[in-house]
Amino acid sequence: MLCSRERGIHFERQEPEQEPLDWPASAAVTSARLQALAAAPRIARMPAERAHASAPSRLHEQRLRALKQANEIRSARAQLKRDLASGRIELAQILARPPEFAQTAKVLDLLLLLPKTGPVKAGRMLAQCRIAHSKTLAGLSDRQRAALSALLRR
Repeated sequence: MLCSRERGIHFERQEPEQEPLDWPASAAVTSARLQALAAAPRIARMPAERAHASAPSRLHEQRLRALKQANEIRSARAQLKRDLASGRIELAQILARPPEFAQTAKVLDLLLLLPKTGPVKAGRMLAQCRIAHSKTLAGLSDRQRAALSALLRR
């Protein structure tokens, strides 16, 4: 194959024409431009009719519904944690059939609530079952769930 030069095609790079810079004059223009930029307001003002715009009522209702649902999940999860800490519920039961509100709870946090289980023991249990520290109840595989249940029943 012939390159473009061998084929008789020659590309020339055209530079835009620039005026020679007069150092003192160009420095004055630059400093004047910088002063103008510094003096310009950085935050645009909103027109008066849009200054007090609010979210549509449907979005507000959705937000309130989501907040209510989140509060219900938090209170149910807090009750579950109290029951686990007191021994009224076993973690093996929750692992077998996790309730909807406990799906996003971290397994490590639930293990730490058990009596006589601290961070070291909980970490060893997770390592023995090959479960990451950040794993949630919903993210456990069947094998991990079975291994942790068997370990808790001992």
